[in-house]
Amino acid sequence: MTRRIALLAALTVFLPAFAVAQPAVLIVRHAERADAGTTPVAGADPNLSDAGLSRAKSLAAMLKDAGITAIFVTQYKRTQQTAAPLATALGITPVTIQSADTAALVAKVKASPGNVLVVGHSNSVPAVIKGLGVDAPVVVEESEFDNLFIVSRGEKPSLVRLHYQ
Repeated sequence: MTRRIALLAALTVFLPAFAVAQPAVLIVRHAERADAGTTPVAGADPNLSDAGLSRAKSLAAMLKDAGITAIFVTQYKRTQQTAAPLATALGITPVTIQSADTAALVAKVKASPGNVLVVGHSNSVPAVIKGLGVDAPVVVEESEFDNLFIVSRGEKPSLVRLHYQ
């Protein structure tokens, strides 16, 4: 009986917090490219490296229970390959948005219900975060592939920056 009362008390305290939880936008940069460490060739569309494929699988394992309802990628293979393991696991077809069209991406993300994942690039991730209403400046270095940004939706969006393997 005491356990039942404790459980009921816990639910009474914590359930309202879960009920009002706001959906979030999860944003990552694509994983490591196969041509990393070389000077990028204009117009090249490299695959992910073995390390990048491993990171994409790690991302999928980490987010499989995050309630992702939509995934947005760019026209480049590296963003699509980063999202592929999670998209396959969830049965979601990623939506492709041109990498230069941040405004269209932000509009589609805002129109999507639930938690969404955006896989972008070192230059587009900060622009998407800003477009979602976060004022704090964000920089993603060319050598960084492990950032996971979480933007809460709502009147005053907030930002959490995490790192994953």
